[in-house]
Amino acid sequence: MQMKAHKTWSQQQLALELRAEALRDEGLFNRERRRLLIHAAKTALAAALCWEIALLLGMHDGYWGSISAIIVLQSSVGATVTASRDRTLGTLIGAVLGFGFSLFGPVLLSYILALLVAIVACGLMGLRNSSRLACVTITIVMLVHKEGSHWGLALDRVGEVILGIVVALAVTTLVLPDRARLRLRDGLAAEFLALGALFDAIFEGFRGAPAGNLPALREDVEAMLRGNDQLQEAARNEPSGEGWREGLSLLAEFARSLFEVLLALELSVKDSHEDGYAQQLEPALGRLAADVRSGFQHVAVCIHRWRFDVAPKGINLEQDIADLESRMDEVRHRGREFAQAEILRAYAVQLHLKQIARLLRASRVETSRAVGESKKGRR
Repeated sequence: MQMKAHKTWSQQQLALELRAEALRDEGLFNRERRRLLIHAAKTALAAALCWEIALLLGMHDGYWGSISAIIVLQSSVGATVTASRDRTLGTLIGAVLGFGFSLFGPVLLSYILALLVAIVACGLMGLRNSSRLACVTITIVMLVHKEGSHWGLALDRVGEVILGIVVALAVTTLVLPDRARLRLRDGLAAEFLALGALFDAIFEGFRGAPAGNLPALREDVEAMLRGNDQLQEAARNEPSGEGWREGLSLLAEFARSLFEVLLALELSVKDSHEDGYAQQLEPALGRLAADVRSGFQHVAVCIHRWRFDVAPKGINLEQDIADLESRMDEVRHRGREFAQAEILRAYAVQLHLKQIARLLRASRVETSRAVGESKKGRR
């Protein structure tokens, strides 16, 4: 049975590696290249439309609309909405402060005070990303010398920026829209696969020599966590059902919790090398580890298909946990035959495996509830 479990483990690991390699070399590369080309075309289209509309409306400095469109148009709808919000608020704050401080005292002193107030006000309102844009608008309103009043210049700047933002939002929404929530879904699926690969490498160190690619796998997961955090922030600003938003948020939290437990597991097995006490826990230990590994892959598939009410076939993590606990009770009387460090390490590994198994199950069940799926198929 132990050889059979090991064979299943090896097959699953090979399948994971092949799947990850194909995703990395073909899918992700091609999709990112396609996104780059589409983003470049949409940016050029938005800038050109702004310029043409500004000419039709008789705006003297219509190029500011094109500049705004170029700045706020991001690779996804959600990121564009976020950038548009920051630029709009920054421009409005800068226009009001620039006009207000232009009415008082020497220009240099008023200009310095206006910048100070803009940065402090944006910081206190939680609009740090808008502070630089507010300062740019203040600089234009107060220091650019043109015919007419400062108030007229401020209104012109606001109008040009809003034109650029409206055009950018229209282009990103109507022309081949790239939804951040869909990219986040794919990113979370890839993250769970990467977490499974990291688990494999850590557990390999517990059974024998540590995996040579362990540091690289850990760095890959950390990079995915950072990237998915950015996508999640953008996805919050996209129109979508509450189930999507809550489900993606839950999965991101579970992924981070699983990563933290994996780091703890890595520390637990740091000094192990074919521990004799752990070998006495087979085949229950190997079966739980194999099913945990399959659990990572199953959750990744659920995320990719966005369906969570289908329980994994042939996997019962709660039964695996019970079997391992029963096996540990059976071999407890033999504890004197082994070093205390080996026994403590085995108990730590058991604890972390149980925690990982339950987090995996909870990630599927809780997300299923969040997206409003029926209770059928849950267990």
